Amino acid sequence: MVLIVGHRGGRNEWPENSLHGFRELAKLGADAVEFDVHLTKAGELLVIHDPSLERTTESTGLVADLAVGQRHDVRLRDSDGQSIPTLDEVLEVFKDSDIELQVELKADHQSIPYAGLEERAVELLRSRGLTQRGVLTSFNPAVLATCRRLAPEIRTLSSYDSKSAERMGGIAEGLRRQLEVSDIIAVEKNLLGPHWDLISRLVPGDRLGAWVPNSEADLQIWLNKPIRQITTDAPTLAKTLRRS
Repeated sequence: MVLIVGHRGGRNEWPENSLHGFRELAKLGADAVEFDVHLTKAGELLVIHDPSLERTTESTGLVADLAVGQRHDVRLRDSDGQSIPTLDEVLEVFKDSDIELQVELKADHQSIPYAGLEERAVELLRSRGLTQRGVLTSFNPAVLATCRRLAPEIRTLSSYDSKSAERMGGIAEGLRRQLEVSDIIAVEKNLLGPHWDLISRLVPGDRLGAWVPNSEADLQIWLNKPIRQITTDAPTLAKTLRRS
């Protein structure tokens, strides 16, 4: 059975990376949740996708520049006044579930990995006893290598798209590098589809995922492929289609 992962908490259905969305996803019973973590200069681990605030909040500026507690004054768009959650708050939502937690370690506005983010994420997963359900994810193989060194007991996932392939010397060479540091490879569907024969030959099906199919037609295609998971913004639709 192909696992269904709620991308950014299922952002087509609920506000992106919001506590409300995470709670609804937990009620839905998705197999896994994917969300993004930034590290502020003040030391807070905040769950938000972009390094800047403009797209998903009513504020401006960089996430990294938020002072301790200032996140409470930042309102998520279309969320009835919700603020940016911390990583610990999100883990609290899922503590009593069996949902897999795919924690993407983001980079700053210059695409530079945050120093110490891997250690902080590992520390929190360990303190909450969530290492078995946790998966640390990144586009950056160096970040994933650090995660493996720090916490060999926590699985790693590489996000992979056409830009990744270009940056790493081609599809095959890039996948080879990512397979060295990743338990799971999640490939963007517009790369995976046209290059299915090559990629599925290089990556075992139980380690391969597709992101982000959202339409009924796309979901049907990928739910019928011999892969581990799909990462989708429409988890309710995906569950309905999988049942049928």
